[in-house]
Amino acid sequence: MLQDMIGLPDHADDPGPEFDRILGLDSRFDVARRRLPELCAIASDGLKRMALPGLQFPQTMRGIGDKNGGGTAPEGSSLRYAIIVAMGLAWTFQSMQRHVLGERTAIDLVNATVERAARSREPGAVALAAWAAAEIAGVYAGNLFQQLEDYLESGEVETVPVAWALTAALAAGELGPSEKVEWLAARMLLDAQGPGGLFAHTMPARAAGFARGHVGCFADQVYPIQALARLGFANRNAAALNAAEACAARIVALQGPAGQWWWHYDAREGSVVEGYPVYSVHQHAMAPMALLDLHDAGGTDHRDAIMKGLDWIDHHPETAEPIASPEDAMIWRKVGRREPRKLVRALSALTTAAVTGWHLPYLDAAFPPGPVDRECRPYEFGWMLYAWRSRGVVQALRSQAR
Repeated sequence: MLQDMIGLPDHADDPGPEFDRILGLDSRFDVARRRLPELCAIASDGLKRMALPGLQFPQTMRGIGDKNGGGTAPEGSSLRYAIIVAMGLAWTFQSMQRHVLGERTAIDLVNATVERAARSREPGAVALAAWAAAEIAGVYAGNLFQQLEDYLESGEVETVPVAWALTAALAAGELGPSEKVEWLAARMLLDAQGPGGLFAHTMPARAAGFARGHVGCFADQVYPIQALARLGFANRNAAALNAAEACAARIVALQGPAGQWWWHYDAREGSVVEGYPVYSVHQHAMAPMALLDLHDAGGTDHRDAIMKGLDWIDHHPETAEPIASPEDAMIWRKVGRREPRKLVRALSALTTAAVTGWHLPYLDAAFPPGPVDRECRPYEFGWMLYAWRSRGVVQALRSQAR
């Protein structure tokens, strides 16, 4: 089962390339092989600072100094983020897990979040918890899958929880009856994909209204890529793998000149609605996670695009201010525009809703990118560790395919 791959022995000097995607990179990616362990070390240190009592994690860590440092402070609490942290930490040595979690392990964190997710009934948290329970702890959370069935049959859903539900169902394939969730989620994703290969934020798209129905964010692309790639490999489902390939090919084709993974897309015809902010987690974690899963599933090798995106963390043209802050154990969240809150996104959504591809002239000149958002959220580090420290999850799925 998948969980048998988790929990590397503490006495090992090197987990080996069979467990670690960084070590599995060939010499063509030597720069990344040197840089990624440094970034993952920031992630581990950052998660230690983020950990709250009671196996909880904050909504965000806010920089309280200036761009030269000054520390951070936690704000709020997030169940989703705690689950994602567990999924990333599970691929580190248990000594690291206990260091971060106060002598608890990633499985302890999973068990705690499963209980909280069941009470929350929040679809994203429920789907993530069902996925983590199966993949990390080897547990079939039947009450969570029943909630997912109800959500998928509700009529109006969001793309990201649907993709997570599909991934959860695949992870639970040997553990309990998850077939209905798998079928419902897969059908919804395949039916919702636009002709340009991309996904809108809601299903059906019209549920988001005139100005937003055609728009899908970056997350609405990467999680379906991951879920459909895994489905394609696990069940030899050519339609699913082709759908993942189409979405991946489109976001790679649209990637910015400095490796930027843009923020919002037009799901109707596959163009960029609004590029900024550029989020660090997209660069170092979410794009790599999805595209490496696609490659593991037998799809196209997009590692050149992955490395180009990763390089943006250190070489971003929008500002001279560093994104990675080892002294704060943070990687700052994003580079945005100099604008009133989300103004360009709202204008671009409206104009492209009215006329496909129409953007008001001079927006980039009037609202240039540059400001760094000095906050960092726990899921960013959870997905980084999962993306780069995990290996073999996709391949293991075929052995438990129905």
